[in-house]
Amino acid sequence: MEGADRERTEAGFKVRTPVDEARRILRDAVEGSGDTDADVPCKTGTETVDVDRADGRVLAAPVTSARDVPHYERAAMDGYAVRAADTFGASDRSPEVLRISEPAESGGEHATADRIDPGVAARVHTGSALPEGADGVVMIERVTERESAGELEVADAIAEGENVAPVGEDIEEGQHLYNAGHRLRPSDLGLLRSAGYGRVAVAQQPTVGVVPTGEELVAGDPDPGEVVETNGLTVSRLAQRWGAKATYRDVVTDDPESLRVAIQRDLTKDVVVTTGGSSVGERDLLPEVIDDLGEVLVHGVGLKPGHPVCLGIVEETPVLALPGYPVACIVNAVQFLRPVLRWLEGTTPDPHPTTRARLERKIPSEPGTRTFARVQLEERDGDEAEQGGDEPAYAAIPTRASGSGVLSSVALADGWVVVDDGREGIPAGETVAVEDWEPNA
Repeated sequence: MEGADRERTEAGFKVRTPVDEARRILRDAVEGSGDTDADVPCKTGTETVDVDRADGRVLAAPVTSARDVPHYERAAMDGYAVRAADTFGASDRSPEVLRISEPAESGGEHATADRIDPGVAARVHTGSALPEGADGVVMIERVTERESAGELEVADAIAEGENVAPVGEDIEEGQHLYNAGHRLRPSDLGLLRSAGYGRVAVAQQPTVGVVPTGEELVAGDPDPGEVVETNGLTVSRLAQRWGAKATYRDVVTDDPESLRVAIQRDLTKDVVVTTGGSSVGERDLLPEVIDDLGEVLVHGVGLKPGHPVCLGIVEETPVLALPGYPVACIVNAVQFLRPVLRWLEGTTPDPHPTTRARLERKIPSEPGTRTFARVQLEERDGDEAEQGGDEPAYAAIPTRASGSGVLSSVALADGWVVVDDGREGIPAGETVAVEDWEPNA
């Protein structure tokens, strides 16, 4: 080993950047600005897609309604459309008698009259267009039909506009609906279609090249000394779940030139992610390769598991070198890759959904280190959970296997508890927030 390499591997991580500081440095590099409060447009470009394919996509521009919804006066109840003045004084004891109008010749089974004259009522259904001349709807429960005579007894005096949805009741033409950066949900798609949109402009999905590294990794059954590659698979699928288009590459061996070529190949992507080779050991070559190609922003972060992460920029492309231990790799993907994908879209990461739980065993942690402790959730006994009125319904039980290489400790957990940098652990009995970091978000 040459002198510089020995100095690097023996020095270890003397300084670990706090997680929030590391994320700020990375965000400044991705966005090209130190103002984290400013609205930042998407960095990925925009495209127009059909509304029915826009679920989960991020709007690239503000949206206003292209029409009134409803665009016609419509019945809000099943009943009869009338002139409100014709029902004045109507009651159960003294109903008003109106003639029943014939339905329009076209329109099918639920057709209504096109217009009514004074003293006439027209059958309508919820959502039917109000006939010309009508200004209210009497509910079907408040009328008695005399079909043989073609007449209607109305036992309810209604006001003008009663049981009628006016034009623009739901949305008015030109009404602001969404800001740029809004992530579309299924309910939003329905509103957009109602408001006159068949297609909508959205941010292009970020692209990610995921490169697993390590001469010991194999895709198939491992021989002694070999390890099945899992990090690249996991990270690529997480990236897709977070809205990116991920390319999962073949394993690259621990060779400087091979690593250099692999990174350069994916500089056409919005983000390059490598797994393994990010620490300070003899075969941890990626920090030097990244620094040679571009700039290392942060190497070593105050989080556990996973402090040997390396964050860099090469030709304006963020390069994230994640640790090789599976749990450490996942923690860093959640803490750094997920935010990068959001910043590229012009949004910010939403908080993870959490479950309140009572911690059953102490979680230790070192000051200055943000610890992610995997836990399982168990529903507590009903009587125990109700004591005190504000007791959580669940118990959080730290997993016994907590090493950063124990993948099952994450896969079989229900979430993790975050011990903030300034705390020396969390005592048993404290109410904690268990983060569910794995839903589609």
